[in-house]
Amino acid sequence: MSRLNGNSATAHPEVLPRFEFGANWRRFLSVLTEERITRAEASLCAMLDCRSLAGTRFLDIGCGSGLFSLAARRLSAEVYSFDFDPLAVACAAELKHVYFPDDNGWRIARGSVLDDDYMRSLGTFDIVYSWGVLHHTGSMWTAVDRTAHAVAIGGKLFIALYNDQGPQSVRWARVKRTYNKLPRALRPAYMLAFGVALEIAALGVSLVRFQPGRFIERWTKYENVRGMSRWHDVVDWIGGYPFEVATPDAVVDFCRARGFSLLRLKTCGGKMGCNEFVFERGR
Repeated sequence: MSRLNGNSATAHPEVLPRFEFGANWRRFLSVLTEERITRAEASLCAMLDCRSLAGTRFLDIGCGSGLFSLAARRLSAEVYSFDFDPLAVACAAELKHVYFPDDNGWRIARGSVLDDDYMRSLGTFDIVYSWGVLHHTGSMWTAVDRTAHAVAIGGKLFIALYNDQGPQSVRWARVKRTYNKLPRALRPAYMLAFGVALEIAALGVSLVRFQPGRFIERWTKYENVRGMSRWHDVVDWIGGYPFEVATPDAVVDFCRARGFSLLRLKTCGGKMGCNEFVFERGR
């Protein structure tokens, strides 16, 4: 399982150094376009193998910017979104206000996936979605377990978790922890330094492989996959803490032990990034 559990496996999220995820997603909303929303919808349909989510109840755990809650609602799902970060909750509320004002089919709240009473109070859903969130809770496997219990019999679980790269993941954890312990005045310089270093390394790899075009596409076509912004994701990669990782096999074994079968797996090819999983809960 995770190589990075340490003491974080039992620590409550409020007492850990935490990255301001909501502030990053609020900045992302300034670059949100109709094309990005459409890309987000398409990515949901591709992974869930559907054209519409009509007639389904969709739970977005750690809704972040609210983009994928919005995408699910536009695909006609009944949506419930929540996040631990109040600024993220505000982001989702802002999108709802713009695109679905006074809509009873989309509810938004503040809550924690680690709060067992809260999770039980929500009941179960046809689709439970949590992309790149559960590894930031401070207790990833507990979070995955509670997320899985929110899936209705016959329903789908769509999660994405950071890939376990062994020693490299341990080094990334140090980078992230250091950022969050720095005085606020020093964080932008730290972020910029590591962000530039990441891109120089990526450019170097592209040049060595005689594929400079691939580096350019990392920025110009990044939104084509899920509608996201590369820069805002880079900020998340450098600052996103708490931070845990898992191998694909560990995630599959963990969910199978809870009655789930794997429908779809999209890996990051053993590199830094998230592996995506879609499971179905057995009847």
